[in-house]
Amino acid sequence: MREVKVNTNYRHFKGDIVKVLYIAKDSETLTRKVVYLHNGEIWVRDYDMFLSKVDKEKYPNVTQEYRFEEVNDEYREN
Repeated sequence: MREVKVNTNYRHFKGDIVKVLYIAKDSETLTRKVVYLHNGEIWVRDYDMFLSKVDKEKYPNVTQEYRFEEVNDEYREN
């Protein structure tokens, strides 16, 4: 089973590198969220969506299997 790692860089299937800062819990629904840095802004995405596979029908030319994949690339501010 895949898990999101804090303080780790991930490549979005469209090519951008993001840095995971925290795993959070929504106070209303108790669902897990991924808090990450992208282009100098803080973003939040559902944990399961962060780990989901790329929709190959919508994006048939994408070679990456998952929406976000762990990489060794360094996060850089744009």
